[in-house]
Amino acid sequence: VQLVDSGGGLVQPGGSLRLSCAAAGSIFSIYNMGWYRQAPGKQRELVATITIGGITNYANSVKGRFTISRDNAKNTVYLQMNSLKPEDTAVYYCNAALGMINYWGQGTQVTVSS
Repeated sequence: VQLVDSGGGLVQPGGSLRLSCAAAGSIFSIYNMGWYRQAPGKQRELVATITIGGITNYANSVKGRFTISRDNAKNTVYLQMNSLKPEDTAVYYCNAALGMINYWGQGTQVTVSS
């Protein structure tokens, strides 16, 4: 499956962004999907995941601010990010997982700064 991330940009603290990840090349609905991020000098970390059944999971640092969702008809997963903080600055990567198989998007930069 090919994943294309989009929607990143520069936003002020307290602002919002919505990331999108469009999938092609396979049956999107069979994959558990997720968003990860990697800040400079840090390891990639989980942000949020959503299962094929729609069960969601979030990192403690984003709970209550971020929402992950999927639209199987559009082969797309979204990450709505509200109340953004400078520490949310990172490259955000879409992930599709099926068992031990993982696919990654190319990443989209999110910068939170005044």
